Amino acid sequence: MPGVPDISPQETWEALRNDPDATLVDVRTDAEWNFVGLPDLSEAGKQPVLIPWQLYPSMQVNGAFTEHLRKAGLTPASKVYFICRSGARSLAAGQAAQAAGFPHAYNVADGFEGPVDTEGHRGQIAGWKASGLPWRQR
Repeated sequence: MPGVPDISPQETWEALRNDPDATLVDVRTDAEWNFVGLPDLSEAGKQPVLIPWQLYPSMQVNGAFTEHLRKAGLTPASKVYFICRSGARSLAAGQAAQAAGFPHAYNVADGFEGPVDTEGHRGQIAGWKASGLPWRQR
């Protein structure tokens, strides 16, 4: 298995806008979706698919994750871009998806908020928000 490639937020956005088979799966928790915000894909005519990789508050891995991908209508032909806060959970989710028969899994590099800056804040250096891509509060 070749592994899950890291794709920049900008390349992800272009794929979502131009490829009807491209889907963004946000694997963060309900709390993150509610309090941090979500990618806004309305300009691409899409919505992010919200499936947590870990369940809040225990942060136990979601044992039904790949089943939820199928229930969301994703197939082996789908190009699935996984995003989390900074790129770690989404990489694990992409690996699980590949192992479950979704060969076109991609990790959005630096996630939604990216790494912390010198002041300890996220969303400024890299990632979806820092790249100036559309997002909204829930």
